[in-house]
Amino acid sequence: MFKWLKEADRAEETLFMLILSLFCLFTSLFRRFYSGHWSFFFLNWNLFLAFIPWALTSISFIKPKIQSSVIGIAVLLIFWLVFFPNAPYIITDLFHLRVIKNMPIWYDTLMILSYAWTGLLFGFLSLWDIERILGRNLPRKLVTCISGFLLFVGSFGIYIGRFLRWNTWDLFTRTTEVLNDIGDRFVNPFDHLTTWGVTIFIGIFLNIAYWSFRLAKRRL
Repeated sequence: MFKWLKEADRAEETLFMLILSLFCLFTSLFRRFYSGHWSFFFLNWNLFLAFIPWALTSISFIKPKIQSSVIGIAVLLIFWLVFFPNAPYIITDLFHLRVIKNMPIWYDTLMILSYAWTGLLFGFLSLWDIERILGRNLPRKLVTCISGFLLFVGSFGIYIGRFLRWNTWDLFTRTTEVLNDIGDRFVNPFDHLTTWGVTIFIGIFLNIAYWSFRLAKRRL
């Protein structure tokens, strides 16, 4: 496995993300030991879901044959897009600070931010991969526009998960109900102002964060 990661120039990135993930796990275990409660341990599941889009794009570079056909790229993009909202979703777990109070709030805040930061990195790194894949056949400016649009799609997915309480698996097990909920928000947009408010403002935030990373990367 390490050989494949090294050949795909993924070894350092994988090690770094592993260290961040283990640190997050440590903070939740320490919280359990200190408080005696399992509150916030669900963050580890959320982080695993955030890891999936990065894993999908990483596999496509480790096994480049996946990118050798239009069908392979299309399947990759579909599954990536289904799981991508899970990466920035962890930011919204800050909402739980208002409810769960069996630990100092400063600790819980830093713990959730650690998970959220790691989740964002998984998402942004995977989006860079998507840009590389699309950039082989599409103009750079178009790829840039697609990236911005995908971040808004991701923010819409965050709304679906946080406020409608649908999860990724429901897309496969309760497809009709999920699509009905989504469709209603497009057919009757003025009946769901919260939907578009959350989508637009989280989308703007994600774009600000993502393009800030891109700008910082150019300085290296």
